[in-house]
Amino acid sequence: MAVPDVHRTIDAVWKLESAKIIAALVRIVRDVGLAEELAQDALVAALEQWPQSGVPDNPGAWLTAIAKRRAVDRVRRDGRLEQRQRQLAHELRQSGEAEPEDDRDDVLRLMFVSCHPVLPTEARVALTLRLLGGLTAAEIARAFLVPEPVVARRIAAAKRTLAEQQVPFELPTGERLADRLSSVLEVVYLVFNEGYSATGGDDLMRPGLCLEALRLGRLLAAAVPHEAEVHGLVALMEIQASRAAARTGPSGEPVQLHEQNRGRWDQLLIRRGFTAMLRARECGGPPGPYVLQAAIAVCHAQAPTAEATDWAQIATLYAALERLLPTPVVRLNRAVAVGKAYGPQAGLDLADGLTADPALRDYHLLPSVRGDLLERLGRTGEARLEFRRAAALTRNAAERAFLDRRADALPTGEPTAGAQVPAGPSPALLGATVRAFLDRDDLDAATVRSYGQTLRRLRLGLGDELPLGSVDADRVAGVLAAAWGGAAPRTWNRHRAAVRSFAAWAGLDDLAAGLDRRPEPAGRTGAIAPEQLERLWALPGPSLRERTLWRLLHESAAPVRAVLALDVQDLDLDDRGACGDHGDRGVVWRSGTARLLPELLAGRTRGPLFLTDRRPGPGRTPAPADLCPETGRARLSYERAEHLFKLATRPLDPAGEGWTLRMLKPRR
Repeated sequence: MAVPDVHRTIDAVWKLESAKIIAALVRIVRDVGLAEELAQDALVAALEQWPQSGVPDNPGAWLTAIAKRRAVDRVRRDGRLEQRQRQLAHELRQSGEAEPEDDRDDVLRLMFVSCHPVLPTEARVALTLRLLGGLTAAEIARAFLVPEPVVARRIAAAKRTLAEQQVPFELPTGERLADRLSSVLEVVYLVFNEGYSATGGDDLMRPGLCLEALRLGRLLAAAVPHEAEVHGLVALMEIQASRAAARTGPSGEPVQLHEQNRGRWDQLLIRRGFTAMLRARECGGPPGPYVLQAAIAVCHAQAPTAEATDWAQIATLYAALERLLPTPVVRLNRAVAVGKAYGPQAGLDLADGLTADPALRDYHLLPSVRGDLLERLGRTGEARLEFRRAAALTRNAAERAFLDRRADALPTGEPTAGAQVPAGPSPALLGATVRAFLDRDDLDAATVRSYGQTLRRLRLGLGDELPLGSVDADRVAGVLAAAWGGAAPRTWNRHRAAVRSFAAWAGLDDLAAGLDRRPEPAGRTGAIAPEQLERLWALPGPSLRERTLWRLLHESAAPVRAVLALDVQDLDLDDRGACGDHGDRGVVWRSGTARLLPELLAGRTRGPLFLTDRRPGPGRTPAPADLCPETGRARLSYERAEHLFKLATRPLDPAGEGWTLRMLKPRR
């Protein structure tokens, strides 16, 4: 066999067998990170030996044997072999199970460990795809459109957390099983949804993630056959996946459910979904959230045409789902079903009740649903604005183009009755007016960034094409309350001041009339105590960017905005300093920062030192000086850096509020 063919075989075997191998190793070494390292050693051995010796008859068994041998050697070197053998023998006697069942249960244990609630959701997803899907960090990064180092850090941090928390390699029982199982199901469905409706990128779907989620779901259903919710999730995914071929047109554009060619739906997947649904019902008990969602999918699959869909039954099922899972997204889906079953006005009444919900402020499907309902009511001007808002909110290029086409197909509409279009320099529409306001020469870069954050939220909340005369205090108050209603007084007052400045410049009435100024408590400016700093440096969760920024602020004692304004080309890593505006060494640091900076730079030679996690969307183009020419990402804002520091330090702050970045400045 040619070497490329051998490598393809090894890759296929690894994706099929890696979960079993790693799970078996975790039983021996009791450490997920070490188990994966030993499994990778076996993979390297295969890459070295199989091109010469040929692929073994049972390649999975060969990899497992090599990995276990190395695990035993490792345990022996650590002097723990006899203790582990006694422990394994005891476990085997307790379980009384045959070896094939042990393999299956080991994989199930690994799934519960990788989805453990002690890990943040993003880390659970990355670790599950790594350990149980056999995906590399690069493959996971491509699937979720995030940098590979970010994924690698998530996986490494997850392994470290599991080791530090001493999470046991065991199957939960009793009441703990339901809680832990819900965490596993959540991860599997998150993976499926990201594949089924990609949140970013150019394509509507990422089929590889859908297939991986289906594989994990089927594996879980085989391992816990008496859990109705597991079968419900599998049924839901099978039926949704059956529509994949019909969901996009020839150019990759989205095709709405009622316009899909149902002859292209995969009947095999539909039958599998029906079978899984029957198994869920056989398990008995009241239906849970996944079983109810699967029942909704069954209603769609059973309808021979879109017109024959039983929307009244679907609305009833969504009402039952809302009682179990009263989330804003479920309520929005119910609004769609009610609008189909009982008319668009009934659906719009429900959707309008969600516009002030902070959880949906960046959810593009809310204005998309409202746009559809408004269009059906003949209110085309308002519908057009909603489709534009939805297009601005989505990060998926295919969906954005689809929403823009829907907006383009509708007439512009007339301004709101009684609205006054202001005289003066302001253009007629909100988006253009905001851009003109921020393009003024008398605003410095920091002010533009601060005002821009407030006014971008206003544009997203109201729509760029909203006539300026229709922007009133009530609408502005609704947008700001949803975005920053629970913010600290200083943050709230800053956004309020930005609205007042914009209104005064544009010649509008006081748009901040519905925004009361909040009293600001005396700020805490004292430095963080040395013992608290040690706890901060030891936190396992913060990213490399945050750890570097915090160290640099502490060691340099420089102002926060000055540090965030640093560019890579300003740095002198050898002398541990950065040039200021006049060529002087404006910011200097010590060994802690010096150890972190090279890894943070990752070869970059130009652009801002501290960057955002992802590239800016089409409606958020920063100034050239604030954009990295090598990665396309923007400079990290003061507001974002402050927010992340507060979140990270709340558990350390006795007051429970979190600290400010200024408190990193050392005591004198």
